[in-house]
Amino acid sequence: MYIGVDVGGTNLAAALIDDEYRIIRKAKGRVDGSMTGENLSAALAELALEAAGEDKNAVKYAGFGIPGEIDRKNGRIIYTPNAPFGGTNLREGFQKRWDIPVYLENDANCAALGEFFAGAARGYKDVVVLTLGTGVGGGIISGGKLLMGSRGTAAEVGHMVTRSGGRQCACGRKGCWEAYASARGLKQTASEEMRRSKNSLMWQLCHGDIEKVSGKTPFNAMRRGDMAGKRVVEEYIRHLSEGIINLVNIFQPQLVCIGGGVSNEDEHLLIDPVRELVRGESYGAAKGSCEIKKCLLGNDAGIVGAAMLGRQIREIADGQILCNNN
Repeated sequence: MYIGVDVGGTNLAAALIDDEYRIIRKAKGRVDGSMTGENLSAALAELALEAAGEDKNAVKYAGFGIPGEIDRKNGRIIYTPNAPFGGTNLREGFQKRWDIPVYLENDANCAALGEFFAGAARGYKDVVVLTLGTGVGGGIISGGKLLMGSRGTAAEVGHMVTRSGGRQCACGRKGCWEAYASARGLKQTASEEMRRSKNSLMWQLCHGDIEKVSGKTPFNAMRRGDMAGKRVVEEYIRHLSEGIINLVNIFQPQLVCIGGGVSNEDEHLLIDPVRELVRGESYGAAKGSCEIKKCLLGNDAGIVGAAMLGRQIREIADGQILCNNN
């Protein structure tokens, strides 16, 4: 038995997972903006123990997916652009409450590993997995190896600039893909359109309060024939597709998997138009050769991948992680 933990910008989740990648028990929590690193460690230990339940003594280790840069060796969070947890020694704080081995990895890498081992990417060797949540995370598996980079922090795809001088991103740059293609970016696009379109159905769906707009709002409005909602969705799909096209042209993957909350929208409203745009604008041999699918594990991909950190992945001297999903 293993514990997998997903630390999001908004939500926390822990699960007990068996050798067949099945989730046995799950516990959920919320990120409090006032949380310190110590508070986070305590909350995650509590969630992990809740998920373990009566199987606590059978748990071999806990794996954590962290939304940012991590120090794998020392179990520290270095930097989280959408949450105030930089500098937290998560391993130390967790082990004060539950003394089991602890592994840390970037959350999007965990999602990629989850899909690679047990989801839509099983059987593939060259895969890009995207998570569309508070930010845009990316995990890239190339030739069966998780792409780590020289410092172990590769695949921060959300922070490539797709609109020079555009929206302010939480990372400090302007025009990052994340500022447009994340759920937060979608909400901002919807809010901007609502201010221009005072008669939009989106106002009714938000009960007249623009602060209540969500990523679902424009899709729900579009389903009911609202043109402003349709414009928001079409703009969002263009933003999302532009980044995916860049990734396809650079990495030439066999498959791009899209996960995170936004991916829960109907396939014909989101994935199908993205496929069409990517197919039309990919370069050369990549045109039409890359599959695009929803993540099969949904929001559980990161939890499953985190739970596998100590079991099926071995780190070698050059820092790469070798994977086998056959």
